[in-house]
Amino acid sequence: MSCNEHRIDGTAEETTAERIVIAARQLVANGMNRGSSGNISIRRERTDDIPDGFFITPSGIDPDRMAPDAICTMRMTGENENDGKPSSEWRIHRDIYAARPDVHAIVHTHSPFATTLACMQLEVPPFHYMIAVTGDNTIPCAPYALFGSQELSDTVLATLGERYACLMAHHGMIALGHSLEHAMAIAIEVESLCEQYWRILQTGHIKLLSVEQMTQVHEKFKDYFRK
Repeated sequence: MSCNEHRIDGTAEETTAERIVIAARQLVANGMNRGSSGNISIRRERTDDIPDGFFITPSGIDPDRMAPDAICTMRMTGENENDGKPSSEWRIHRDIYAARPDVHAIVHTHSPFATTLACMQLEVPPFHYMIAVTGDNTIPCAPYALFGSQELSDTVLATLGERYACLMAHHGMIALGHSLEHAMAIAIEVESLCEQYWRILQTGHIKLLSVEQMTQVHEKFKDYFRK
C-alpha cells in the first residue's frame, strides 16, 4: 500500500502522521537511513481555525518504534503544539516552507552515497540527465554547519535556491517536493545519482553533459512528478 493510499480513522493530523511514519520506515527499508537518523515533514496549510505550520518526525526515535502520535506539530513560530521533541533539524523545514510556497514535503536522509560525497564536500555535476529532476544542472553541497543550528538552515536554504535537493557537507542530503511522494522520489533519485557518480569518480573518467543538452532535458521535465 502506497503512502497516498493509506488512510486511518481520525483527524487529518492523524492521517498525515501515519503517512510520515510509513515513509520513515520506507527510508530505513531502502537503506536511505539507519536507526533514528534523518527526518521527514509535511506542510500544514493555514485555515480559519488552524495556523500554518508543519508535521515533523520526532528526535531520536527509530521508525520501527515510531507511532503516529509521536509526530510533532510545529508552528512557523517554532512552537511545538504537542508533547515530544521535534527533530533537531526543524528549523530547516520551517525556513524552507516559509521561503518556498511550492514545497509541501521535505525528506532529509543520511543515505550512504549522498553522505559520502557530502563528506568530500563535492557537488554532483551533470554526468547524467536525471540530475534535472532536482531543478538544476548540478546537485550542490551546502557548507558545513552544526546540526540543528540556524546557521545550518541558512546555508541549506541559500544553497538550494529554487532546487529540489542538495547535499549537506559532512551530514547528508535534503530533498523537497510538491507532495510527500514527490519528495521521497527526489531523495531516492538523488541517492542513486550519488552512487553512480561515486563509482565514476573511481575511474577518473568523467564526461559531462553540456548546458545546451541539460536545457533540452529541463524542457522535457517541465511536468515531471507533477501529477
